[in-house]
Amino acid sequence: MGTIHKLIEEHGKQGALSFDEDRKIIEIAADYMAYEDTGIGFLYSGFAHVGLPHKRLADDLVWQIETDRAVMIVEPGRRAIRGTNPVSVGVPYGSKARLIMLYLQTEAIKTQNREIELGKSLRDWLKRMGIPQGGKSIKDVKEQAERIFRCRISFHFQSGNSSGLINQNIVDAAIFTDDHKDNGKQQFLERVKLSELFYDQLQKHPIPIEEAAIRALNGHSQALDIYCWLAYRLHALKGPTAITWSALKAQFGAGVVRLDHFRPKFIDNLKIALAVYPAAKTEVTKTGVILHPSRPPIAPKIHGLSR
Repeated sequence: MGTIHKLIEEHGKQGALSFDEDRKIIEIAADYMAYEDTGIGFLYSGFAHVGLPHKRLADDLVWQIETDRAVMIVEPGRRAIRGTNPVSVGVPYGSKARLIMLYLQTEAIKTQNREIELGKSLRDWLKRMGIPQGGKSIKDVKEQAERIFRCRISFHFQSGNSSGLINQNIVDAAIFTDDHKDNGKQQFLERVKLSELFYDQLQKHPIPIEEAAIRALNGHSQALDIYCWLAYRLHALKGPTAITWSALKAQFGAGVVRLDHFRPKFIDNLKIALAVYPAAKTEVTKTGVILHPSRPPIAPKIHGLSR
């Protein structure tokens, strides 16, 4: 357990706030520790290597992110409009897109079914994750849902002298409900069917994570990416493993030009991720971050899945 968690455990949230520690980190850690739901979420391991953009791109732009292990390309989908040319809806981005993706993958694993009901089920889950159910928030959810279900993703993996390619849609089919109050610009989905390839990869390579952590990281998309990466890597390490700043920037800092601008932002988000992963052991150095073997957020015997 980290220093922050020990302070909260011994002195409570208000007592911990009296110490010379980052208030934001204490509040996130306290929120995580106080959440009583022991739910488990699931994520395809490919997303532990590469992530979606954190900010909105131009609707017709393709997103590409490269690391030493993988390259991911996300192509924006198009919405058909009668009587004129189709329009690009843009690639998904930010924390809400990640939450929707986590919901889809979690439901698919739990139900062992490619077909997933949305509507009330998704809204209830997002509510548990701290997403307000009205106004701009739900409008953003609708937008990100459409972006996810229309986009196409390519994963390019490299291992030694061999490489692999996976081209896939996230979903094969979806049922939309037009929102006439929004002049048809946005549509909400009631039901989706994950593509067979994506579902198959998810079944083979799921990462279990705590819903309490997901909830506490709501609104911190980079910290959520870091948490999922740590959940995937730390328990499999045989010994201390150094990751350079340039490698970290390639994975988590796409769009940031200068390394000296990326480094402090990454450190801040690493602290946020560690606030919801007490067992994680990491060390920040001048040259990067050292990862140490650590217990996973969810014990393998609990979720009953191999990774």
